Amino acid sequence: MPAMMLLWGVALVLATAATTYVLHRKLTHGRGPEPDGLFWDVFGGLVVIAPAILVPAVQWAPAGLIMIFVGIATAAGTLLSIRKVERIHAAEPRRRAGFPDDAARHERILEQWRQYELDPARTIDFPAMTDVRSAETAALTRAMREAEYCRVTAGTDYRAAVERLAEALAAAELAAGVPTAALPAPR
Repeated sequence: MPAMMLLWGVALVLATAATTYVLHRKLTHGRGPEPDGLFWDVFGGLVVIAPAILVPAVQWAPAGLIMIFVGIATAAGTLLSIRKVERIHAAEPRRRAGFPDDAARHERILEQWRQYELDPARTIDFPAMTDVRSAETAALTRAMREAEYCRVTAGTDYRAAVERLAEALAAAELAAGVPTAALPAPR
């Protein structure tokens, strides 16, 4: 009996959390919920939630109250977690708002590198810039990946990643023999 109660409890928590999340998303995002879709989301959740409360209650009466409490606590916890994540995401643009030039600098560095990829003359003149077997070019691709990751991930140091990308590009150009006169003027 305790094992069955535990299984029903797990089913209740998962179904309640999923249903709460889906309903919250549909009610707070987008153009508004479609009544038919909303009905089926609630129905789908209740197909699992209702038996997860009723079956244990039939076996042991206080279990129904416990399961109701677990369901309410799960729904409340899910809503609190969703709101916390939304606050973190809402604060992210403000955190980066102080450094609008970081994104512009990142884009300028990528544009400078793209010239080696897209301009056939530059590709012929400086083949090491696209050859990841070169240690400097491999470091450049890792720095590009890191800067992109930091750009889209909260809690990372985007400014430092862009700085490392700039340094990696300069090192790769130096190793590839790109003359200083061939480099675009800094903006």
